[in-house]
Amino acid sequence: MKAVVYEKFGPPEVLELKEVERPTPKDNEVLVKVHATPVTYGEIIGRNSKNISPRKFNMPFLFWLIQRLDFGLRKPKRKILGSEFAGEVESIGKDVKLFKKGDEVFGYLGPVGGANAEFVCLPEDGRVTLKPSNMTYAEASTVPFGAMTASNLLKKVNIQEGQKVLINGASGGIGSFAVQHAKNSGAEVTGVCGTPRLEFVKSLGADKVIDYTQEDFTKSGETYDVIFDILGKSSFSRGKKSLKKNGSYLYASFKTRKLLQMLRTSIIGKKKVICAISMDKTEDLIDIKELVEAGKLKTVIDRSFPMEQAAEAHSYFEKGLKKGSVVININGNDKT
Repeated sequence: MKAVVYEKFGPPEVLELKEVERPTPKDNEVLVKVHATPVTYGEIIGRNSKNISPRKFNMPFLFWLIQRLDFGLRKPKRKILGSEFAGEVESIGKDVKLFKKGDEVFGYLGPVGGANAEFVCLPEDGRVTLKPSNMTYAEASTVPFGAMTASNLLKKVNIQEGQKVLINGASGGIGSFAVQHAKNSGAEVTGVCGTPRLEFVKSLGADKVIDYTQEDFTKSGETYDVIFDILGKSSFSRGKKSLKKNGSYLYASFKTRKLLQMLRTSIIGKKKVICAISMDKTEDLIDIKELVEAGKLKTVIDRSFPMEQAAEAHSYFEKGLKKGSVVININGNDKT
């Protein structure tokens, strides 16, 4: 089978299309013919892992070390990227009960990756379920990680109808779904993003958008019940004045200092720092599928690239101009 492989860490040009051995499903596994997989921030970090210092990494040192050991110190341990996918069940192991050949599915492989290939195997009880019936393969492939993570992290603050929520990093893979989840909870949502993506964030349902290149939300005088910072770009010390009396500052990415702030604010003060990690389960993915089919979650594809242009897809993603998701079409079509 064909796969996008990287033999060394570095820029997009390290990605090459090669022939590799097609996987064979174990007794409890399904073999999926991949139709589409998105380019994500995590894959950009993984591809360039050797050149990401602990200081540049947006999580504590221990997380950086685990990531380096997981991806490889000198050269990649696992040579095929791709954490999210949508495709069709090609075959199943003899013990599989939940799926059958021909089922249209989508799912999340996690850091192990492998979706930048024509076929991938995963356990039937892994994070995989039937694809939303109202999405194409390309659209469905962009949903699992961002939607599950946004949902699980926002549950930490229990958003109530009528509350004001600010999403800092509202145009990314997590932030775009955080905007929608917060709206679905009845909140008044403000999204913070760069100039090229203002209209995109508005299209997701944000009541207000702030261009961070033109305005610092911490100086606007507005206050919020929840501030959700996706990449840890803002600071609680500067932003706490933008929180209401019992407000929460939620971080999806955080350094050790923010963990200490979380400990301190859990003991004293009414405004809380919450550093959270999403532990996604199959049940979460099924919930997301139902929300999509109910019309409560959507995704926007900015640009699609054929498998042969995976390097170009990564390069386009890294330019920071995308307005929605960047997708690699693996098997040459995107049938619904």
